[in-house]
Amino acid sequence: MSFMQEEKRPGKKKIKTTRVVNGLDVEEEVWVDDLEAPLFKPREECRLLGTRMKRVDGPAKLTGAAEYTSDVRLEGMLYAKVLLCPFGRAKVKIDAAPALASKGCVHARQLVDETKYLGQPVAVVAAATPELAEDALRALVVEYEPLPWVLDRGQALAEGAPEVRSRGNLGRPTEDGDAGEVEAAFAQCAVVVEQEYSVPVQHHVCLETHGTVVDYRGGEDAIVYCSTQSTHGIVGDAAESLGLRKAQVRGIVQHMGGGFGSKFGLERAGTLACEISREQKRPVHLMWNREAEFLTSGNRTGAWQRVKAGANKDGRMLAMSSDVERYGGIGGGSHAGLPYLYSVEKSLRKHASVYMHLDTNCAMRAPGHPQASFAMESVVDELAAGLGMDAVEFRKRNLNSPAHLRQLDRVAELIGWNEHPNRTAPGSVDGFEAVGIGFGCSRWGVGGSPVCQVDVRVMNDGSVTAEVGSQDLGTGTRTYLAAIVAEELGRPLDGVQARLGDSRMGNANGSGGSTTTPSLAPAVQDAARQMRGVLSVAAAEHFGCAPEEVVLDPDGARAPGGKLTWLELCALLPPEGASVRGTWQSDLAVSGVACTQAARVRVDLLTGRVKVEKMVCLQECGRPLNRLALESQIRGAMTQALSYALLEERRVDPQLGIALSADLETYKIAGSLEIPEFVALVDDDDLREGVAGVGEPPVIPGAGAIANAVFNACGVRLRHLPLTPDKVLNAIEERKSS
Repeated sequence: MSFMQEEKRPGKKKIKTTRVVNGLDVEEEVWVDDLEAPLFKPREECRLLGTRMKRVDGPAKLTGAAEYTSDVRLEGMLYAKVLLCPFGRAKVKIDAAPALASKGCVHARQLVDETKYLGQPVAVVAAATPELAEDALRALVVEYEPLPWVLDRGQALAEGAPEVRSRGNLGRPTEDGDAGEVEAAFAQCAVVVEQEYSVPVQHHVCLETHGTVVDYRGGEDAIVYCSTQSTHGIVGDAAESLGLRKAQVRGIVQHMGGGFGSKFGLERAGTLACEISREQKRPVHLMWNREAEFLTSGNRTGAWQRVKAGANKDGRMLAMSSDVERYGGIGGGSHAGLPYLYSVEKSLRKHASVYMHLDTNCAMRAPGHPQASFAMESVVDELAAGLGMDAVEFRKRNLNSPAHLRQLDRVAELIGWNEHPNRTAPGSVDGFEAVGIGFGCSRWGVGGSPVCQVDVRVMNDGSVTAEVGSQDLGTGTRTYLAAIVAEELGRPLDGVQARLGDSRMGNANGSGGSTTTPSLAPAVQDAARQMRGVLSVAAAEHFGCAPEEVVLDPDGARAPGGKLTWLELCALLPPEGASVRGTWQSDLAVSGVACTQAARVRVDLLTGRVKVEKMVCLQECGRPLNRLALESQIRGAMTQALSYALLEERRVDPQLGIALSADLETYKIAGSLEIPEFVALVDDDDLREGVAGVGEPPVIPGAGAIANAVFNACGVRLRHLPLTPDKVLNAIEERKSS
């Protein structure tokens, strides 16, 4: 190694020191820790970071000791329930007196006179027990006057349709690109595909429903327990609803059962709980039931996408035009736009929202991206098939990212593509079953931000705590919070207590958009590095050496002057111990992570059933913190994508104006029988030292990869999710007849 290379050692610097050699003092230069640099330790030196660590909160969840918002029970607590409108739209008149006269009911009121969407809450009651609250709901005398509604595209765009909003049910289209240039590019194409693709509305299906427990008893302080992704984000809304100042409200989110983007802010359940608690001066528990969770807590936007795309004989995409409609209910919906990810020389796109009397969309794991990816991956596959070209090779010719190029080769090898007989043409519909392989790619660009404030404390009895107001979505935040500090201080993982989920702790961003880790981890490392410096100075004063010469390890501290155990080292601290606060360090976060997936499916040609046998995902993440948690994130994303591809679809009856899939019996999600072999891999060729979040990117390409695998298996192209057996059988019959 050259001197110039040594000078670039991360987190190290050279100092002059003196050591004794054969009884003589010898001065020399040595590499020591740079206590000013917040960088992570070199990967090869880490004991914890980058390994497969079990979650520190695993035992609490396994034994049931972990307390979720729905578990909170307080003395004198009231239980609130809501009544939902069963029609697409209606005027409402409610007599609450019978409910108030029922046993144990202390609060009952009407919420709206006219609803805007199917399932909107129209009344709320509160009683001493959940059962008495249900009795009070049944005691309400409700009169509905159904109003004209629109619950699907046809109704919404029909002439004279009732308006969802005053500006009409079709939003103003936005258009990008030059139509003339695109048409000229199409003229140069050797193959052109023009098709329609659609994706349904998908629900988050959080196992813990939306809800809040408000503990306000009429004084100057309140505690709000909320199933939310933003501990600090609920405080302002709760204070306003309670008539308090923000400093008087404490938010607590110790554990939560799923969010996927749907739980930000106090939301309707929280404001209702605050209003009742303020009135009654008693704690109030309000959690949505499963029907309310489906009908009034948000969802992933549905979309219709008409796409025309062309490529030359060499497999380069020259032209694309797209017309996209977003179905976000009373909201505008989200869509990432086409072309998506792949390079197209000339493109034209048109987007518009179609409004309906249905619950609004909200953020859901990679908002708008799986919809665009499904259409794009399908088009890419269709163009490759039209040219008789290997689907992997076609993708490589239209991707600019070196990461995707290497990832495609790796997943192709792991899925068995190189030995697969259908690389340039799909299989047939003859026989009983067919096996196919499909691919998809994604990229996520959001990184961290300077929001988090992390406090690390070491007491003179040797105890170590790391705390921040962020909460853990269930992805392992507690574990890396403890592990980063333990790594830097030379402690075992269980030697650091991680505390989070409390707004009285340091500030933190809401956990969403894959921003949690790149925002939080750099601040944790900064605090850990500062504390390392504090301890090194204390040890250096004891040994009479430079702080940089002190080494912290699992045994304690050592320096040229001797050794200290951990307890001896901590005993050097003041009686109150030592505390530092870390903040975000931009050098420790990265943005832009590539992901590539492959799926192998088996299609039953007699029943139309699609069985996913194997999925492979290779995911960039910058500097990996906990491989076990990363692999779990990737598997969870592939599960959600598989479920989206094969099963999930919100269903309503537009004529009757009723919901047909507002429970976990009629809304199908993937279960144990649908789960295939998952190969979840961290891309170790990504050598960037900063960390990145990976909640979003692995959920994006899975549905497209599965649909492409079905085509590869038997030559039937399914362009409308979910890929149910009836669609497969109809496509098989159509191919046979043609």
